[in-house]
Amino acid sequence: MRSDSRLSRMLHVLIHMDKHERHATSSLIANMLGTHAVVVRRTMAGLREHGYVRSVKGPGGGWTLARTLEDMTLLDVYRALGEPPIFAIGEADDHAECLVEQAVNNALADALREAEALLLARFGSITLAELARDFEKRLRAVEKRKR
Repeated sequence: MRSDSRLSRMLHVLIHMDKHERHATSSLIANMLGTHAVVVRRTMAGLREHGYVRSVKGPGGGWTLARTLEDMTLLDVYRALGEPPIFAIGEADDHAECLVEQAVNNALADALREAEALLLARFGSITLAELARDFEKRLRAVEKRKR
């Protein structure tokens, strides 16, 4: 199963947008992500609906942040993206009457619910500003090594 990278990609975009002084066009973002501008507009629309970005149409238009990075968490962005499935593994449903399958599914469901709750709680504790600070720290380290 292919992994869903929308969260990672949108976090990347939002941090880049914070560094730009002008609007980021859908085409610019699409080039950054190696995708099509229509995909960007569709994905960014969820972020706009939740109040994290703004869009301006026409020449000179594009996307800007509507909130600071400090005011956005990974959980916020995850939810704005429609809460994509966190895990690729899941329960079997081939033989619903099978007691072994029921026992396995029960154990998996419990474990996955607990893991998801922990992960989402962690997402809620990480701001995009923290990610941006980590980026800045890494950039300074790379620049220091180049000297």
